[in-house]
Amino acid sequence: MRFTFRRGIHPADNKNIAKDVPLMDFPTPQTVSIPLSQHIGAPAAAVVAVGDEVKVGTMIGKAASFVSANVFSSVSGKVTDIVTCRTAIGAKATHIVIENDGAYEEDFLEPLLSPDAAEIKSRVAEAGIVGMGGATFPTHVKLSPKTPVDVLIINAAECEPYITCDYRLSLEKTSEIFKGVEYMMTALGVENAYIGIEENKPDAIAKLSALATDRIRVIPLVTKYPQGAEKQLIYAITGRVVPEGALPSDVGAVVDNVHTAFAIYEAVELGKPSFMRAMTVSGKACTRPGNYWVRNGVGYKDIAAYCGETDDAKKVISGGPMMGFAQTDLAPSTGKGTSSLLFLTEEEVSSGDKPISACINCASCASHCPMRLMPMFIERAVEAEDAALAKKYHALSCLECGCCAYVCPARRPLVTAMRRAKKLIKEKGV
Repeated sequence: MRFTFRRGIHPADNKNIAKDVPLMDFPTPQTVSIPLSQHIGAPAAAVVAVGDEVKVGTMIGKAASFVSANVFSSVSGKVTDIVTCRTAIGAKATHIVIENDGAYEEDFLEPLLSPDAAEIKSRVAEAGIVGMGGATFPTHVKLSPKTPVDVLIINAAECEPYITCDYRLSLEKTSEIFKGVEYMMTALGVENAYIGIEENKPDAIAKLSALATDRIRVIPLVTKYPQGAEKQLIYAITGRVVPEGALPSDVGAVVDNVHTAFAIYEAVELGKPSFMRAMTVSGKACTRPGNYWVRNGVGYKDIAAYCGETDDAKKVISGGPMMGFAQTDLAPSTGKGTSSLLFLTEEEVSSGDKPISACINCASCASHCPMRLMPMFIERAVEAEDAALAKKYHALSCLECGCCAYVCPARRPLVTAMRRAKKLIKEKGV
């Protein structure tokens, strides 16, 4: 049996640029600017002031609600400023600016010994752990589902082109990942877990499979985008379909990223809060591509300087090329969800000289949509500002995965249309 989902696309993965580069420490600059909004939900509230001395792991932002996450200093030194500036997704957020003293004195939590479910959930919240595949949903919320669940799914698919940090983690931190999975299973009270990973990573599959048990199984997935999307992953592994408007827990499943499992291991056994992550820097306009341990708050400009952004860089993308965000400048800084920074040449981003044209009614977008939507009709509804029609065509179910735009021969900006549709529906309250 081959595990996959319906439809989707097969873009060139371009993982060969960085996949064989082991994880290494990124040199932290003299100043870091740490955003207090690194997660879905309410931004953390600053708990430090200009002039305060901090250590690595000192809390600098406290979760403002249940759906929020604590934020920690990634260096030791002095708080020099608290400013509002743009994040990688274009939103404004408060940033804590810290002068790095280079000592890296630590202020960690106490390690836990044989913790029970409540202690694990509390530690995950204390440590500010979020979904580290890019969605950044606070993990303590996922570990507290409102309906009973019977399965945990760990997403190691890493289906986005270029990105290889989860692949390196699976190779280099295999036993730690399994310990993190065990803690998550205890927190959820489930007896079964699956680690889903695409077939284009055979060495990582072998490493993970060597530690697999009857309780934690490794599932090789068909290499196809967006195999790592939550609903697609659940269907591929369990055959369960998450209804429109429902959560994975409504079909008895919780999905979280392999990096998140590793972070939970560190928080429980080492007392280490979430202040750094594995990150891929790649693209043909980069002279030093690789996989790095990067502390939160490192400026994109510092990454570009160290990794050698070349003059022929046409586009810089935070995240993957399919669902990431193109950057207008290098002002933002890294956070818990910064899985990659890509420096792409004209060759890598070009769709040829063909301009955007009218829809030719080929239905390619519909035939490849993993949610089985009809993007061409949703786009027309948006152009007519018909929120009710956009909702009728299930615009709210769109993953914004980019499959439709990728295959469109008319080069229609369909992902933009999907986002506009969601905004229109919300504004008009239909």
